[in-house]
Amino acid sequence: MAKLVFGMMQSLDGYVAGVEGQPGLPMPDDALHLHFSTQLSGFSGSLLGRRMYEIMRYWDGEEAEEGEVGLAFATAWRAKPKWVVSRTLKSVGPNATLVSGDLETAIKALKAEQSGIIDVAGPELAGSLSELGLIDEYQLYFRPVVLGRGKPFFQGARPTLRLEASEQIGDTMRLTYVPA
Repeated sequence: MAKLVFGMMQSLDGYVAGVEGQPGLPMPDDALHLHFSTQLSGFSGSLLGRRMYEIMRYWDGEEAEEGEVGLAFATAWRAKPKWVVSRTLKSVGPNATLVSGDLETAIKALKAEQSGIIDVAGPELAGSLSELGLIDEYQLYFRPVVLGRGKPFFQGARPTLRLEASEQIGDTMRLTYVPA
């Protein structure tokens, strides 16, 4: 059975994206970017919401291969299967499967069919999966910036979480939590 892990960069005040037209999170430094490439290489695949999938499609293009860091992440991204949850998309790109219908049934089946770790990308999708009790681990990557407002990492109240690990990666602090 696969384990679902939701992890995203966020500001110190808990936002994964700022308000449109305002400065947002800075791009990851090389240390953090290489960390994400190595981590993605070890995952069984990625489960993404539509908006996050559309952002991440950048890594399917040749322009993503610029430099060692870009090439490493693009290579890892392209190699892994992706499951895209959407009510509006009619098709998805390379190495991706569209997930529609009842979210709980579809994701429980995915977890049962797969093994290893599946990365969950997108705070709204993660919020829905959290409400269903399907997220097994949360990885919070705190960047040294305060946005003041925007899209929060957590989309609603969560049951009590227990700290499992902490790690500094460049100028970023990663905290890993599991449901208590």
